[in-house]
Amino acid sequence: MSEAADIAAMSFEAALARLETIVAALESGDAPLESAIDLYAEGQALRAHCEAKLSTAEARIQQLQIGADGKPTGAAPF
Repeated sequence: MSEAADIAAMSFEAALARLETIVAALESGDAPLESAIDLYAEGQALRAHCEAKLSTAEARIQQLQIGADGKPTGAAPF
C-alpha cells in the first residue's frame, strides 16, 4: 500500500496525531535534511487529508432549524 493510500485510509484523529508528531520532529531540528523533506511532504499530504475530512464533515453537519414543537423543520448551511 502506498503512503497516499495509507493516508487516505486514516481517520481525521489519526491523521492529526501523525501531523502533530511530524510538526514536533521538524520543529526539533534533529531530523537530517532528506528525512525532514520527506516528513514535510508527508505533513502536507496529511494537512490536505485533514482539510478534506473537515470539509466533508462541515457539509454533513448542517445546522438544524428547530420548530416550536422541538422537531427539525429543515436545515441551514453550517
